[in-house]
Amino acid sequence: MRRNLRSPCGLSKGRLLQRIPEEVFSQRACGVTSITGLASEGRGQGIPILNPQKIQQSKFMDKKLDGKKVAILVADGFEQVEMTKPREALKEAGAETKIVSIKSGQVRGMNHDEKGDKFDVDLTLGSAQAVDFDALLMPGGLLNPDAMRQEESALEFVRGFFDAGKPVAVICHGPQVLINADLVRGRTMTSWPALKVDMKNAGANWIDEEVVVDNGLVSSRNPDDIPAFNKKMIEEFAEGKHDGMHQQPEKSAPVALET
Repeated sequence: MRRNLRSPCGLSKGRLLQRIPEEVFSQRACGVTSITGLASEGRGQGIPILNPQKIQQSKFMDKKLDGKKVAILVADGFEQVEMTKPREALKEAGAETKIVSIKSGQVRGMNHDEKGDKFDVDLTLGSAQAVDFDALLMPGGLLNPDAMRQEESALEFVRGFFDAGKPVAVICHGPQVLINADLVRGRTMTSWPALKVDMKNAGANWIDEEVVVDNGLVSSRNPDDIPAFNKKMIEEFAEGKHDGMHQQPEKSAPVALET
């Protein structure tokens, strides 16, 4: 006879997993000391296994961003998952998001080297202002930042967040825009590895880590880093303004560039 394991909240562990497979239950209230333990007991018994990544996301996304408004700056050719996954995390945390782009209409994402989906643009750079937002998300991709960094209106929009001390999250090739806006100097950051030399030549302290936080500036390397990126993004956006965002060292004398 199989023993019916019960928790203090009156449900067997198996039934508890069946009833709330997509949510995190209170470990303290139900006397559960290990979610992993519950999952392992359910293997082979027809009991759904909780998704550890979903559990981790739920822990830090509990409406921390209620009332926050986040701009997502993209042009055609952005890496789609670097926009959609962070945007999903922001919405789950209670934030309102707006896609800001060079032109009105729609922008198309990319799935690596293949065309992705189209997304409606909420505001153009001609009408969007940093003062109307609490934070900024900058996805990467090859074509997207290359187009953005040539638009003075995009550079001014981004500078507005740094000048006001508002948090910014940037991933992959996104820092190219920050280089052109002269916003990486003196900051510790990461990026797509191919940008390492460009970042260092622009004055950044570049390090190879999945996510780096420097006074409200969150940076990551690639789509594989998105879970860690999302977690730190939510934390920094929830904290609000950071005084260190707008403080950069004075330009020093020219130094030999890396190649």
